[in-house]
Amino acid sequence: MHFELHGRTDADARTVLLSSGLGGSGAYWADQIPALAPHVRVVTYDHRGTGRTGGDVPEAGGIGAMADDVLKILDALGIDKVDFVGHALGGLIGLDIALRQPSRIDRLVLINAWSKADPHSGRCFDIRIELLEKSGIPAFIKAQPLFLYPAVWMAERPERMAADEAHGIAHFQGRTNILRRIAALRAFDIDDRLADITHETLVMATKDDLLVPWTRSNRLVEGLPNAVLDLVDHGGHAVNVVDPDPFNQRLLEFLERPDDTKASAP
Repeated sequence: MHFELHGRTDADARTVLLSSGLGGSGAYWADQIPALAPHVRVVTYDHRGTGRTGGDVPEAGGIGAMADDVLKILDALGIDKVDFVGHALGGLIGLDIALRQPSRIDRLVLINAWSKADPHSGRCFDIRIELLEKSGIPAFIKAQPLFLYPAVWMAERPERMAADEAHGIAHFQGRTNILRRIAALRAFDIDDRLADITHETLVMATKDDLLVPWTRSNRLVEGLPNAVLDLVDHGGHAVNVVDPDPFNQRLLEFLERPDDTKASAP
């Protein structure tokens, strides 16, 4: 597993682990690392089957196997407990750890995540799989930003879109890996177990997310005993990339508040 440490190195520093979504790359958090590093120790990593970790996603195991990879990283670093920040699929990993190994997580942040996939998200994944199977990798990669970013944001950044597309094709994680990762997130369902997760939780969502309806985040807040909703109008699925400064501020406010302060939306 490829992982990196950033930020504070003193023994008293809180540790924040960042887990990305379907793409799986720790580089997804490039806009968050500089904001977090002066305040906390930051751990990023590339999911199994992606980025510099590479290899094959296990055929069986699903989100639980991905969570086990995170626990192995923490064990290798000698870290007992982290604040866990997960985007989409990464949030599912955090929820799995919170259920199976609750002592390993202090605060939990879920960004455009879910306890059970919405049928609309399933439709989006069906479209993406069909593109991959019938039109090939370039078509799959070209369509990817449509599910991540608002239209105007993309229209104003044609050079970035072209560069991201070229990078995505060159570093594609592989047909089998992407299909297994999609299958894992579609199979994930802890909707009837949310009450068992008592961690202080910030649920962050955007109303214009094309891939995951914000009502999935609202469901998380309804079911989790100690969660608050941070809902914004704009930012798409990848809100931390589209509008990083206010996102980072809200995230830090949650992570840095005193332990004895009741959770509230930033």
